Amino acid sequence: MKKLNHKILSKRKRKIEKRLERRNWEDQKRPMFRGSNIDYELGGRDQGIACGGIGVIHTLAKRIGLVKEIDKRLHLLKRHVPYHESDHVLNIAYNVMAGGEGFEDIELLRQDEGWMDALGAEIIPDPTTAGDFVRRFGMEDVMTLMEVINERRKKVWDRQPKEFFKEAILNVDGTIAETTGECKEGMDLSHKGIWGYGPLIISLAQTREPLYLVNRSGNAPSHLDSAEMDSSEHRQFGAYRDVLPTSLLWKMGIHEVII
Repeated sequence: MKKLNHKILSKRKRKIEKRLERRNWEDQKRPMFRGSNIDYELGGRDQGIACGGIGVIHTLAKRIGLVKEIDKRLHLLKRHVPYHESDHVLNIAYNVMAGGEGFEDIELLRQDEGWMDALGAEIIPDPTTAGDFVRRFGMEDVMTLMEVINERRKKVWDRQPKEFFKEAILNVDGTIAETTGECKEGMDLSHKGIWGYGPLIISLAQTREPLYLVNRSGNAPSHLDSAEMDSSEHRQFGAYRDVLPTSLLWKMGIHEVII
């Protein structure tokens, strides 16, 4: 961060802290939300976006080698006209980060010139193209993508203090992913009466990072397929110094794997 920017941010922080400090208020005759005269101007050159941090997120993905590694190991397209595998994967991920709930929300981002400029992209895949891309995935492709992300994740973990690697606590549990579809393959009625899927999620308790996911039917019990994921957990947590015997703690339908 530039020194001047740091000074500006520090000054703004002190200003808001002073504004929010506790004081003894007298009885107010007018509401606090009083409004003011605001003028809106449309700039001819500047572009503003609601999700301004997306440029930083993409810079991080490039610096840890995630973009290159996805294109190197995930092979779903015979030709790249014009998109690569990483373009599709990140397009879907960034759509979720921006608050999108489905493929159709990608079209809103395609109409946002500031969004595409922040990513340095001439264009981004449309919803139909994104849907066609995910239908190309097989079981091995899904696992490959998760492995790629987790291997690059270690680049971020390298910046953690040594204490971070003493013990890894993994949360392994199922959840309910509701869907609005009616005839999608694999969806079913959960014990709560919700139509959807029941994915198994393995996450790191310390940071709440999702590491692996197995999609399952909506009526699947919480522990289903957890044993099959055990080998993946050991591969992922080779970075930890002390490896303890794996133990399952069953309680209230949730079990933790401590490595």
